[in-house]
Amino acid sequence: MLSARSLAVGHGRTALLTDVELDVAPGEIVGLVGPSGSGKTSLLRVLSGLTRPLAGEVLIDGTPPPKRPQGRVAMLFQSARRSCDPRLTLRQSIELCAPKAGVDWDALCARADLQTALLDRHPHQVSDGQLQRAAIARALAGQPGYLLCDEMTAALDPAATAAVVATVRRAAVDGAGVLFVSHDLPLVAAVADRVLDVAESSLRKAHL
Repeated sequence: MLSARSLAVGHGRTALLTDVELDVAPGEIVGLVGPSGSGKTSLLRVLSGLTRPLAGEVLIDGTPPPKRPQGRVAMLFQSARRSCDPRLTLRQSIELCAPKAGVDWDALCARADLQTALLDRHPHQVSDGQLQRAAIARALAGQPGYLLCDEMTAALDPAATAAVVATVRRAAVDGAGVLFVSHDLPLVAAVADRVLDVAESSLRKAHL
């Protein structure tokens, strides 16, 4: 279980969300919606360990951050291009997050719906959808228990969006807990098992 307890997140000392109570179970997809600037990305960054909370704590399978295993949480960003080093091939980028034992490339690419023929290309040589699937493959290579998806389909066309969403669903079927942030309300309603809405600096159940 990925959990937030009495969590406060924000920019600097300014809190955007306070008293956040959240649980994401293995195999569950939880949608998160709300206005721009309301703290959704800040929350994901804290849950992933990229930034520290203003208050409260994050627990992963009941363990606080200092003791939790590295790589248990992976974050997928809105812009795969900004999160990929343009100097590296897709294969090299994925290997950065892979276990020392190596990668079963055929199995990993099948999970991420990524063509193995693309692995030795650089980011500028593939489409946005292909690069986002490579970013998913990079996240899955680390065998995370939880995926945090921050507007990951915002820059994609409908076909690429459908492919990426199918990959996220497969990850959940395989046991990963997913927190899926998007402004596309119909998409969130179709993908998520349940949806939370950011309102008045806190989270509440959404009715889409």
